[in-house]
This record gives sequence, C-alpha cells and structure tokens, in this order.
Amino acid sequence: MKKILSLLFVSILTVTQAIAADKVNIEKQLIGIVGAISGIVKTETRELKTGDKIYLNETILAGADSGTQILLLDQSTFTIGSDSEVVMDTFIYDPDTNDGKIVANVKQGSLKVISGLISKKNPDSLTVKVPEGTLGSRGTEFQTMVSKKQTSTLLIGPGKNNTLGLRPGAVLVGNKLGSTLLNNPYSVTTMQKGKAPDQAKKITKGQLKKFNKKMKALKVAKLVGASKDEKKQIKQEIKKELKAAGLDKEEIKVLIKDNIKKDKQKKIKKEIEKEDKKNKKNKKAKKENKKKVEPVVRKETFKRKDGSTVQQVTVINPKTKKFRRLQKITDKDGNVSFREAKGKVKKAKKKKVVKKKKPAKKKKAVAKKKTKDNKKKATAKKKKDNKKKATNKKNNNKKKATNKKNNNKKAAKKKPPKKKKPAAKKKPPKKKKPVVKKPPKKKKIKKPKKIQKKIVNKKKNKAKKNRKKKK
Repeated sequence: MKKILSLLFVSILTVTQAIAADKVNIEKQLIGIVGAISGIVKTETRELKTGDKIYLNETILAGADSGTQILLLDQSTFTIGSDSEVVMDTFIYDPDTNDGKIVANVKQGSLKVISGLISKKNPDSLTVKVPEGTLGSRGTEFQTMVSKKQTSTLLIGPGKNNTLGLRPGAVLVGNKLGSTLLNNPYSVTTMQKGKAPDQAKKITKGQLKKFNKKMKALKVAKLVGASKDEKKQIKQEIKKELKAAGLDKEEIKVLIKDNIKKDKQKKIKKEIEKEDKKNKKNKKAKKENKKKVEPVVRKETFKRKDGSTVQQVTVINPKTKKFRRLQKITDKDGNVSFREAKGKVKKAKKKKVVKKKKPAKKKKAVAKKKTKDNKKKATAKKKKDNKKKATNKKNNNKKKATNKKNNNKKAAKKKPPKKKKPAAKKKPPKKKKPVVKKPPKKKKIKKPKKIQKKIVNKKKNKAKKNRKKKK
C-alpha cells in the first residue's frame, strides 16, 4: 500500500509540474511587437521600447501624453492611447490556415483596432471587452474610448479612411440589455452601466476631436531623437520578429510601408497647409497695400515781413491725417537755416452763414392779416364739416328707409292677412246740455295785518259770548 501511495504522489507531482510548465509557456506566449512608442509605456515588470516583444496576459499601461502601437502576429494593429490600461486575454493563431481568436480587455483609456488575417478568415473572431459590455469586430477599423461613466465606440472603416484596404465591415456593440450595430463609416454609439447601448449616430466634429486627442500620431520604427543607424537596427529587429511569427516578406513590407506612408502624408499635408497660410497672408498684405493711399506732397515758397524767403515741403498722410513739414529759411544776408515740424491736420471750421434780416413789418398789420387768414380757414373748415354731416345724414336715412322696407316685406310674407271686423252700428249723437254761466267770484281784498288781527279778536270774543249764553 505504501508503495502504491508513493507512486500516486509522484504521479500527481509530475502532473502538477506539467500543468505549471504549460502555464509558464502560455504566459510567455509571443503575440506581437511594439511597432512605435511615444512617452512612457510600461507593463507590470518592465518599461517598453520600440521593437520589444509583447506576451499573452501582459497589462500594457500608457501614461499621460503617451501611447504605443502594437503589431500582432496576424497583422492586426492595436494603437493604445494616453492614460490607458489594456490586457490581451486570449490570442490563438494558426499561420497556415489563418484561423484563430483574439480577445482584448480595455479597462481604461482608448484603443484603436485595425483587424488582420484572423478577422479576414472569420469576422467574428476579434472581440474587445469593456466595463459596460463587449465590442465584436467584423473585419474593419474602429476605436473605443473608456471613461468612468460610459464607453464610446467609433467605426472608422471602410472607405478612404480604411488604412489597410479592408473589406466593408461592422462593429457589434452590446451587453445583456441590448445591442447596436455600427455599419456606416464614422458612426458612433455610447454605452453606460445598467443600460443598453444607444442608437448609432453620425459623429460630430467636436466628438471626432476628442477621439483624435486621445490617439496620438505614432511613428512606426522611429524613436524620438534616434539616429539613422538606430532606426535601421529597429527595422531589422521588427522584420526578424515578424519572420519568426510566420509572416512573408511582402506582408512585412506592406505593414511597414503603410504605416510610414501615413506619416509622410501627414507631413506633406502640414507643409501644404503652411504654404496655404503663407499665400493667404501675402494676399492679405497685397490687398492692404492696394488700399493704402499715397501721401499728399505740397511745395510752397513765400516771403516773410523780415525779408527772409521760406521754401516749404509738407507731406500729409490722408488716412491718419498727420503731416511732416520741412522748411528752408534764407535771411537777407544769405544765411540758411532748416526747420522741421510734425503734427495733425486740423479740421477747417465751417463759416457760419449769417442770414440777412428782413425789414420788420408793422406788428398790427401782420396781426390783422393773421386773424383774417385764420377766420377764412375756420369758415372753410366749417363748410366742409357741414357738407360731410349732411351727406352722412342722407346716407343714413336712405339706409334706414331701405331696411324698413325690407323688414316690412319680410313681415308681410310671414303674417297672414287679418280678417276685417263687421262695421259697428252707429250710436245716435248725445244731446248737449245747456251751458249755465256762473257769476264771477269776488276778489278778496287783502287788508293790512293790524286790521286783520282786530277782526280775528272780535270773532273770538263773539264766540265766547255765545258759549256763555247757551250755558
């Protein structure tokens, strides 16, 4: 039993060692080469330089204002922008059949992908993981930018901007909640956590600038400040590595030439733009010179009261209205002296035109004429107003009459004719009573107040006496 257990233990150890060895081999698996670099780019263990090898499961860290371009064995190119963290999770490639699979993980920053031979054979074989979901490449050129809140993806190819002449492709952006297909050049979509990706939209100029800022222009097989010999050595090393990976000479040439052509084209464009700017400046200067007005020159000679003669030359700038004056003064004795003066031309004051006063008319006569004129105007206005009123009245009366007629006609049509009542019997006329004339009433004569009081008092006394008698 002890022997069996020992044998089992040894076999287990050998198996574990083999698995560990396989893991080491996988970790050291070559997947590509650093084609170009700018700034500081590192892995977990080393700082990268142009021509360095890239292995599987290595995390590539690009610092601020830094970036790198990695050439993979299947001729795919991964351009990593500033402030980025990218890991190559899987890379399987068979150079004989061009079969394989590529999976990259972008944790932060930006990544530009140009698909190679693997995606040519099978378009769905290249995928890029992002925090919000996945990007499935279908043989094209695209770019993604990962931030804290969202991930933006831009489809660059196909067409003129498809740098390697790839066939028309697309990018499928998706997660568990949904997906969006980018199949038109320069279409963009955004994806957030816990949400499906937005619909594809055409990129604006502002968004395109943001993408271009993140991705620096990288020069293939060129180091900043390197000599020609160093650049040649780098090219040779890249060629050797690509040959070892199983690429043909022609394929290697195409890769390097295409990338170098890009840089040359950019340089040519910049030079053309500079020349255009210079030409524009020259044209503007010419126009300004044409607009410039030639200065006015005046020559004068005159004598002073002293007996001296003065020869004067004045140069005036019509735009600024500034002048420069030179004088040559000769005395009676023949002594010569020079004088210089500068200043601004003063505006000539306009002479006030004095109007001749008309002879004053008599105020009374003028006032009478004004009153007469005003009276005439007032009477004329009154006549006009009266005429207008009269015409308005006539018109109003005519309208009323026509309206009445129309209303009566309408009423006659509506109402039936009334039946005539039988004539009532005439009553005999009443006899008139004889009129008796009444005698005229006597007019009361008003007596004075004192007499009236006496009469009242007499009546009262009579009334008292009568009452006593009755008792």
